[in-house]
Amino acid sequence: MAILSLMVGLIAGLVAVLLKNLVFAIQWGINETAKWSGQDWFKVITPLLGLMITALLINKWIKEHPGPGIPVVLQAISKRRSTLKRKQIYAAFFTSATTVGFGGSAGLEAPTVQTSAAIASNLGLSLNLNYKTKTLLLACAAAGSMAAIFKAPIAAIVFAVEVIMIDLTAGSLVPLLLASIAAFLTTHLMLGEGQIIEFDERASFDVKHLHHYIILGVTSAFVSIYFSRIYLFILAKFRGLRNNARRITFAGGLLALILFLVPSIYGEGYKTINAFLDNDLSGLSSSVWVNGILENPWVLVLLLFFILLLKGIATGITMGAGGVGGVFAPALFMGSTLGMLYSKVWGLFSNGETPTSNLVLVGMAGLVSGVIRAPLTAIFLIAELSGGYGLFVPLMITSGLAFYIARGIDKHNIYTNELAQRGELITHDKDQAVLTLMKLQEQIEKDFSLVKADASMRDLVQLIAKSKRNIFPVLSPDERLLGIILLDDVREAMFDQSCYDNTPAVRFMTEAPETIELIEGMESVMAKFDASGAWNLPVLDGGKYIGFVSKSKLFSAYRAWLQEVNSEATGMN
Repeated sequence: MAILSLMVGLIAGLVAVLLKNLVFAIQWGINETAKWSGQDWFKVITPLLGLMITALLINKWIKEHPGPGIPVVLQAISKRRSTLKRKQIYAAFFTSATTVGFGGSAGLEAPTVQTSAAIASNLGLSLNLNYKTKTLLLACAAAGSMAAIFKAPIAAIVFAVEVIMIDLTAGSLVPLLLASIAAFLTTHLMLGEGQIIEFDERASFDVKHLHHYIILGVTSAFVSIYFSRIYLFILAKFRGLRNNARRITFAGGLLALILFLVPSIYGEGYKTINAFLDNDLSGLSSSVWVNGILENPWVLVLLLFFILLLKGIATGITMGAGGVGGVFAPALFMGSTLGMLYSKVWGLFSNGETPTSNLVLVGMAGLVSGVIRAPLTAIFLIAELSGGYGLFVPLMITSGLAFYIARGIDKHNIYTNELAQRGELITHDKDQAVLTLMKLQEQIEKDFSLVKADASMRDLVQLIAKSKRNIFPVLSPDERLLGIILLDDVREAMFDQSCYDNTPAVRFMTEAPETIELIEGMESVMAKFDASGAWNLPVLDGGKYIGFVSKSKLFSAYRAWLQEVNSEATGMN
């Protein structure tokens, strides 16, 4: 396991380096083209080109959209026994490079995790590893990816625990640590000491500024809810546009308009984050008219407010039009913008100085905590990026408030919202996790003797004589369940042969205490067993009879899954 986790960490580091360099190469080509042509406006249409190339790659080569990154990995853990398709190894890698490289508003963190996890999953398949071990390898891939991108190995481990839902046990801690360190060292050796987020000066924490961090924590929660809801709303609206060419053209036009007004929204946005940390606001807009009046603090506040709103919209448009990327970088961007906005608003009404760089950093932590519901990840990430733990107290306050308020408004985060609605979300709750992993289709029993609606008592007795079951489903000619016949209800009449031919079998039929639809989740199935008190319930598919599921078989399957989930990852089956 130690060797495998080191391998996965090394792979995650290489994936992060290659993806970053590919995006850098694309953006270098765009910048050189703009310089050569002397047309800076050229960059506002590059997101449209990126979406078109991404669509071309998907339609002509990949044949399937790679999906939204982290949710794909979570779904694989909960519903596919931690198995990702082989095409996921390259699908998210190249499509995210074209999406983000050409200026789409998205991040590279989720595609890096998805690509690394796909490699880890297929490595586990080739070695015939069990579910627990494959899941741990996927978590190692996630930790390695985050450690490589941000050069924050501790935050990467916490991310695997909070977001990927891996249990932090003795068996998982060491592999996560090894993968994280291997990925960190890989990027450190290949890219040097530089970080995505860099700044030179940071004010120390002063208790007199405590109220700033409390207000920022509350504000971060509501901005997080805004981002999540506007993002999911735009995704839903774009899914309703069936014509792919129109969807991409419409999205490209909207992104061009947004980028013309506020070029800082271009791509991942780390350049703007670093500018905010240096209190540099010169690149906020390309409009000569806007730049001419940015000296007015009210205009500056208004512009920052619109940037905060537009980043979430731009991310939703990018992803809704078929782009591939993540929401981690946009969350950091919005958090930094919120911190800067708060600092400028406070300055309008107070003569006292505000620790702007600290507010920008803590704002990033607040948005990450509220958007992906990972407060510890947010705390350790910003602490590592800021070069120490001097801001630990304000990070804890802001991240904690953002997390609790956001979770109180929306139970699920931006990653898990749709998975939870479909009953495909695995959590740290062992009971719910096991029920999520169980599949109803695998528990259905079909060796029940079927009774036709026009069957006589004689037909029923003949079926009883050959059957080992004590329940007999009664079906209509189109195979719909009419009811069930219990052996106990027929037992006395079986010995009166005079009624065999003149008594219909349906005379003994009763209504099933509950029925289960094939699409139902196991949590709903168990709830129906508890409510009805039955030991066997019929399973229907759109009203048509499929078979029965028994409580005893479910308990056996539950126990087997619980043992597998709780067992330590020790290697191969």
